[in-house]
Amino acid sequence: MTILPSVYYGSTEYWAALVKGGEDVVIDLGEHYLKRSERNRTEIMTSGGVMQLSVQLSHANRPRQPMRSMRVDYSKRWQHQHIEAMRSAYRSSPYYDYYGERFTPIYEHRWDYLVDLNMATLERVCSILKLPVPRVSDGYVEAAASDLDLRPKKIEPHLVVEPYVQVFSDRFDFVPHLSIYDLIMCEGPEAVGYLRRAELANPQICRP
Repeated sequence: MTILPSVYYGSTEYWAALVKGGEDVVIDLGEHYLKRSERNRTEIMTSGGVMQLSVQLSHANRPRQPMRSMRVDYSKRWQHQHIEAMRSAYRSSPYYDYYGERFTPIYEHRWDYLVDLNMATLERVCSILKLPVPRVSDGYVEAAASDLDLRPKKIEPHLVVEPYVQVFSDRFDFVPHLSIYDLIMCEGPEAVGYLRRAELANPQICRP
């Protein structure tokens, strides 16, 4: 079984694990929130290099908070920042005209909880890539010795990916493990094939 956390978009590594896991994938909503992780962050490529987009959260510094309880903070205009950064970075990419504005409604909705926002991004990506939405567990999922558990806070990259042409490739070398948004805007319908070709080299199988 592949056990994944709830994430904001998720990296290409995350989505390769999801695609390769097939029907034996579960999204764990019963875990605790971990700071400085993909749970509320994603990375895109911009004209200035890699940019990290973070969802603002209320009381994010409190220890051992259930992921289910994390509330989104709207005291700062993070939604406007994210959608404008994505538009600016990818409007000249090959597939922005096909898929870019399909993400806009996510930022027009006021999400109370992070997991609901994350599910919205997950469902939108699954819709675009024509993938089934993985099953979700409200209770904590105990990992078996044979499970691929991607919930730990720090996990060494273990995915071997082939380069694809990213935006601003004339300025920067290929950057692996960016947001799935980057892959969709650059590869479009070929994104699923790309994820399936990725190699899980010496996957780290561990408990959080």
